[in-house]
Amino acid sequence: MPSDRRSAPLRAVIVDDETPARQLLREYLGDFPGIDLVGECANGFEAVKLLPELKPDLLFLDIQMPKLTGFEVLELIEPPPAVIFATAYDQFALKAFEIHAVDYLLKPFSKERLAEAVDRARERLHHHRKLPVASLATEARGTGTPLERVLIKEGSRVHVIPVDRIDYIEAEDDYVSIHADGKKHLKQQRLTELEGLLDSQRFVRVHRSFIINIDRIARIELYAKDSRVAILKDGRQLQISRSGYEKLKDRL
Repeated sequence: MPSDRRSAPLRAVIVDDETPARQLLREYLGDFPGIDLVGECANGFEAVKLLPELKPDLLFLDIQMPKLTGFEVLELIEPPPAVIFATAYDQFALKAFEIHAVDYLLKPFSKERLAEAVDRARERLHHHRKLPVASLATEARGTGTPLERVLIKEGSRVHVIPVDRIDYIEAEDDYVSIHADGKKHLKQQRLTELEGLLDSQRFVRVHRSFIINIDRIARIELYAKDSRVAILKDGRQLQISRSGYEKLKDRL
């Protein structure tokens, strides 16, 4: 692509589960000479599969979609393109967008409003400003709303793991391994970051390397002086630090 992104045609993709919404946006964009619409996706899973192939500069992304939300789609693609969110009213989401100066279209929107959003997206691309996906998603969920599921991409497959299925989470350098239903899934995320998203009444950081779902603990045993292990219901043993044990005592 030429270096001047403000004048070059933008490769765009629409992701929205509602056919009329995609059709309207397609018609509007047909009158925009600087937009090259290269694809449409009817759901989040389709988007996660196709976006790495389509390599869009600009993404028109619905938020409230079944199976995968718009924020979850962005979590699974790297690097995310410039994004114009399309959404029905949600106070947390709109506040988050405004904090991060992210473009959004409040449904229903006019062609004029769309033109403004596209111009702002071009400017964002020109200045190479990155989209703060993690912060945006957290703030849009609202303060105090814990994570309900963890998403993991393995090749072309996406695993959606409800948090109540998780037994424990282990740190592995810049990754975490999610242990659930007898399987292990790797996700590129820091343990500390994931800890802050989970319900602290259900998931406890018992060691620098482990977060445990307290519902999976069968018992706690003394291992050595000031050292304990958690025995999970499936028999697995996880080390507990002194500070981790203090946290557990408050919740068990």
